[in-house]
Amino acid sequence: MTNILLLEDVAEAMAWLKIQVSEVYPDAVFHDASRVNGALVADRSGAATSYAIYNLQERGEIFIEPGTQVYEGMIVGENARPNDIDVNVTKEKKQTNMRASTADEAIRLIPPRKLGLEQAIEFINDDELVEVTPGSIRLRKRTLAANMRPKKTADD
Repeated sequence: MTNILLLEDVAEAMAWLKIQVSEVYPDAVFHDASRVNGALVADRSGAATSYAIYNLQERGEIFIEPGTQVYEGMIVGENARPNDIDVNVTKEKKQTNMRASTADEAIRLIPPRKLGLEQAIEFINDDELVEVTPGSIRLRKRTLAANMRPKKTADD
């Protein structure tokens, strides 16, 4: 619904919808819609690597491509579980001097989900912000440092 309406009209449309439903169902209880899943949050600055993104794909859906510059507190994906996780998207594969019995296989990455401005605004929770620059749209935590952010549990 928010993709169709202008952002100024969303609050008005929701209020109208609540009035219409309340007339038909007087005992209806309304809950604010918020994201159920947590976020994958970068825990350090640097360039995202294919190796790290490949290993994070099983934890949730990724929003960035390899080579993207990230910083601490930047949201790089949506967690499959309800809580936020700090992740290292700059991790590189350890190089050794020994030859492996199987050659390094090509990493297959799932294409990242690109969020437009409307999707980014819909995605964020109260403790998150949307950064809009001429070159990109990024999501971040309101408090960047992981040790300064309040810890959330699945019950919060």
